[in-house]
Amino acid sequence: QVQLVESGGGLVQPGGSLRLSCAASRSIFSINYMGWYRQAPGKQRELVATITSGNMPNYTDSVKGRFTISRDNAKNTVYLQMNSLKPEDTAVYYCNANIRQLRDTPGLNYWGQGTQVTVSS
Repeated sequence: QVQLVESGGGLVQPGGSLRLSCAASRSIFSINYMGWYRQAPGKQRELVATITSGNMPNYTDSVKGRFTISRDNAKNTVYLQMNSLKPEDTAVYYCNANIRQLRDTPGLNYWGQGTQVTVSS
């Protein structure tokens, strides 16, 4: 089964930057859409950013202008560049992708394992 492997989380000071990566663990047929979610303790999971197969990005208002989502189809990878980080960005970040494993097979949703982002001085 397809796995999504995340990396890039860590501890940064306010105003710092991190780049998250999420890569499919094996070859797939196509990725319909990819996105990043985050969840802070005691909070609901929140959609952060999405990107379509046509590279059209969308962002939640709280990260607009600071975060950039992108994808590299050759590497089956989605990235989240996070700049000007704030303490309120602290959360576990999860990637999500709708992936078709085989031609003529419906896409299925897959989740990454989560990576911790902590913004603190």
